[in-house]
Amino acid sequence: EKLSWEIKVIKLKKSVSNAVLAIALGLLGVQSAVAQVNFPDKPISIHVGFPPGTSTDSIARILGEKMSKDLGQPIIVRNKPGVGGTLAPAEVAKTKPDGYTLLLSATAPMNTAAHLFKNLPYDPLKDFVPIGQTSWLPMMLVTNKTKGLDTFEKFVDYARANPDKLTYASIGNGTTSHLVMLMLLTKANLKMVHVPYQGSSQSQADVIGGNVDATFDTMVTVHPHYKSGRLNALAVSTSRRAEMDPAIPTLEEKGVKDFNLGAWIGMFAPKGTPQPVVDKIHAALNRALQDPETSKKLVALGSEVVMSPTPADFGAFVKQNYDLWGELVKISGIERQ
Repeated sequence: EKLSWEIKVIKLKKSVSNAVLAIALGLLGVQSAVAQVNFPDKPISIHVGFPPGTSTDSIARILGEKMSKDLGQPIIVRNKPGVGGTLAPAEVAKTKPDGYTLLLSATAPMNTAAHLFKNLPYDPLKDFVPIGQTSWLPMMLVTNKTKGLDTFEKFVDYARANPDKLTYASIGNGTTSHLVMLMLLTKANLKMVHVPYQGSSQSQADVIGGNVDATFDTMVTVHPHYKSGRLNALAVSTSRRAEMDPAIPTLEEKGVKDFNLGAWIGMFAPKGTPQPVVDKIHAALNRALQDPETSKKLVALGSEVVMSPTPADFGAFVKQNYDLWGELVKISGIERQ
């Protein structure tokens, strides 16, 4: 009888413990639901993997200002530059997935880096929840004034008649400027010599100076040199003409089929961020992008405004580009570091 009584007591204790646990879990669930409904109730930070003044940073600040007014909370841009923009994603991937720490990133950290670095401290496709694209940065093919290659046709004819006699600059091995040119050479069956640099300033200076013949870079950085007469603008890398200068033809118009490459920028949250929170940020982001004044500021930077209908659409876009840039890295022959 004593043993039976002890068993009953143990069962009662377990029953009470389970009930307490269920109540506690229920309360946590309620608190979580309330937090999602009340989001945001404190400041939000947007992490950027590039220095102040760069395209990604400027876009983050313009959008942050508009979204802050919409959401009713301050939005702070935090710069974490270095290692090709990968430091910010690495940091955000480890933060609490509550919507208060966001990432505004670009093609290189989220598409090409995983194909270039063996020990990347994050997985671009698994460690983040996509929110939405913000911008598309067309790239422009430019040449210097030394050889008279002031049209795409002249450029191609010279390259075909003189294999490996033309040189092209990039802002580094495996960067978008390198891989976009590599795609052009592959599609047009051209051979040129690659000259990598550490950034746009030096690569463009050497093209202007005549030390290198050509380069692909974002319109926002090379267009001023074209307008000043120091460089020839041959074509843009996107399937439609750039809003910044619609007079410049596309590569597709020049006979290079299915050519639509550029540098994209978009917003992410850490994996595990509740879907209602993601949806709320996505809606605020798209409202900011639809605002005429905000859009005008973004276009003035040389970027084109792009909105993702849903976070899932942006996720599919990121995956598609991840695979595409991976193929280009393979073609380049660059080994992972």
